[in-house]
Amino acid sequence: MRKLGILLCGMLLTGTSTMFAQGAKNIKINEVLTNNTASLQDEFGQHLPWVELVNTSFSTYNIRGMYITTDRSVLNPSLSAPQRIAKMQVIPNGDSRTQMSGRNHLILFLHSNPAKGAMHFATKAVAGQPLWFALYDGNGIDLIDSVSVPVLAEDKSYARIKDGEQKWDIKPAEAVTPGIGNYIEINETKIARLKRDDPHGFGITVLSMGIVFSCLALLFVFFSILGKIMVNKEKADKASREAGWVKLKTARMPIEAKDSKIPPCKKKEDIDVYIAVIAMALKDYQDNLHDEESGIITIRPRHTMWNNEL
Repeated sequence: MRKLGILLCGMLLTGTSTMFAQGAKNIKINEVLTNNTASLQDEFGQHLPWVELVNTSFSTYNIRGMYITTDRSVLNPSLSAPQRIAKMQVIPNGDSRTQMSGRNHLILFLHSNPAKGAMHFATKAVAGQPLWFALYDGNGIDLIDSVSVPVLAEDKSYARIKDGEQKWDIKPAEAVTPGIGNYIEINETKIARLKRDDPHGFGITVLSMGIVFSCLALLFVFFSILGKIMVNKEKADKASREAGWVKLKTARMPIEAKDSKIPPCKKKEDIDVYIAVIAMALKDYQDNLHDEESGIITIRPRHTMWNNEL
């Protein structure tokens, strides 16, 4: 009976430790800000470096007794648990905020005075320098989570794309989300992304000039083709007009009748003479200068000198 009791106690302790370890693995480092000038303030109105933890599960877990550190020397496998713990800061007991419910977030202030509150730690975090941050289990041996943070500009953070995901990215100041979920693709506007990707405006300048020159090139090609079309059209119209004048001139040429007793008019003066003679005859007829013969007009010659050359 004693052996059976010992066996049951051992199984119970093993199952409990396994469940504890699984619960601890749900606690993740979610966002880090090392160069705080105008971001989140602590209870005393100071801008301190901070780290955000998140419980990625839907169950509640108390993180009291866990350790945090920015000292890479704790990775030395030859260190004993007490030696490793001496290089870390413990998350204290007695604060309700350590009881993290499912999908809950918690902010830890670094490079601060622990006397200011339970969430203030003396763990070093220097602005303008890269940072390695790690979260250890309460035994001081098991590494729960860690992240290498690059050098960050003022008020920019290094965060997961979404809570608990593997991929990290640098978030601009207007997209930093302390205490809430990380959604970079939603919070960052197009203007903010353009400022981040092209801070000096070289890209937008090259793009604008490219568009202008492309439009000018298209206009040049268009008007070149249009000019050639108009020149060819003008040549075709000119040829058509010349062909029309030839036909009209041919149609107006006088045709001499062989049987006609009136000789054709060779000059404009001949036409004038005929017109003058007919006019004089009509005038004489009206003045009764003709004879009595019916239907016959007698023209008496009269020298009037009207056509003498001067």
